[in-house]
Amino acid sequence: MHAGLWLDHRRAVIVIVTDHGEEMHEIPSNIDKPAGGENGAGVGERLTQDMRDRKYRTRLNRYYNSIITILRDKEAILIFGPGEAKEELVKRLEIKGLKRHIQGVETVDKMTDRQIAARVREHFKL
Repeated sequence: MHAGLWLDHRRAVIVIVTDHGEEMHEIPSNIDKPAGGENGAGVGERLTQDMRDRKYRTRLNRYYNSIITILRDKEAILIFGPGEAKEELVKRLEIKGLKRHIQGVETVDKMTDRQIAARVREHFKL
């Protein structure tokens, strides 16, 4: 089985291609980037920012783990999307011993679900 994945920090769209067709999964991250702190913030404000940062990292870890669960048994993986989320996921896949399955990492802008599915079919020549 092959999989293509478009992701950013807000959502991931995974297209799994098999001999019997394709299936699509959408995984929302349910997170927003943490707000930056201001210079000269008091101790209480720094603690609040630290708690927001920790909450953000926890949710981001949960988001990436959900994606990895779906990708774990795929023979070939194409990863694409804007920004840094794709590189962060590649590092996590490497830690899990799945980097050898990654066939490509591409920077692309926002795409519709249909465009994502078409890109995956095109990449795997299906």
